[in-house]
Amino acid sequence: MTTRIEVELAIKQLPENEVRNLAKWLQEYLDEMWDRQIEMDLASGKLDRLIAQAEEDIAANNVRDLDEVLYDD
Repeated sequence: MTTRIEVELAIKQLPENEVRNLAKWLQEYLDEMWDRQIEMDLASGKLDRLIAQAEEDIAANNVRDLDEVLYDD
């Protein structure tokens, strides 16, 4: 079994372009893990309460435009 420290040491031996490729791959891998977790949470009902609340807020027009939220001074 390879440890995290061993992986870090091996990465430090790679040329920069390989490190960048690895970083890109790792981000894609993490994104896939995140997507699978969201899918599992959705299927298990863990997000039902949040979805219901969002639907209620939308129906009551209790929402703001995303740009307004992000760029609120």
